[in-house]
Amino acid sequence: MPGEILFNQDAGLATLTLHNPDKLNAVDAGMWRSLKARMDAINADPEVRCVVLRGAGDKAFAAGGDIEEFITVRATVDDALHYHEELVAAALDAIRACPVPTVAQIQGACVGGGLEIAGCCDLRIAGESSRFGAPINKLGFSMYPGEMAGLLELVGPAVLLEILLEGRILSAAEALAKGLLTRVVADSEVEVEAAATAARIMKGAPLVARWHKQWVHRLMQGQPLSLDEKRSAFDFLATADYKEGLDAFLAKRSPRFTGQ
Repeated sequence: MPGEILFNQDAGLATLTLHNPDKLNAVDAGMWRSLKARMDAINADPEVRCVVLRGAGDKAFAAGGDIEEFITVRATVDDALHYHEELVAAALDAIRACPVPTVAQIQGACVGGGLEIAGCCDLRIAGESSRFGAPINKLGFSMYPGEMAGLLELVGPAVLLEILLEGRILSAAEALAKGLLTRVVADSEVEVEAAATAARIMKGAPLVARWHKQWVHRLMQGQPLSLDEKRSAFDFLATADYKEGLDAFLAKRSPRFTGQ
């Protein structure tokens, strides 16, 4: 039975669930297509303020791609290029391009394609017993370059090569030490902590969250900012939320941001 991407949106929080429980949420071709479509819709929705990506149940975030279908979806070079570029890399790029903060809520196995998805999120909250890796060297195939971008940006070449060359499965503690994770909590607290993380994000000014993501990505390009870009960094001065933030601070009350 094919998997699916479940979607829920409530008060500005969008939640995407990788749902293929019979295969530890392995991501099949249809799920990659659906993930991109869902992310494209979220990225164009001004009402969304935060996105949480998670796996169904507590046994896996996602245990990679659906290897059983590889015989057909990667039968030829052209088939493989279409699958990895138009389906997988396109979905990962849509996550990386999300203008609002993204949080990966990780329980259990986060391997292969699951690790790629989590690596494209801004924050990763994991349980103590979760585990991470991409042991595809044991299957005789390499990671498509278009799928490496998020992990390479996250942990750099040394850690990415360690993961790929050794094919070792990392504990949550080791993944945290190597920079793969933002935070590790007790398994029973993963959902609570991910929700609390999203709530903290959503208490802030929505435009500021978008700008912070925009500027981090821009600075990662390694090119000097133009004068126009430097001036645009102060666009917040003309926003109602900036006035509200100052007024609330001076009045010693909680701000009520509207995204204006």
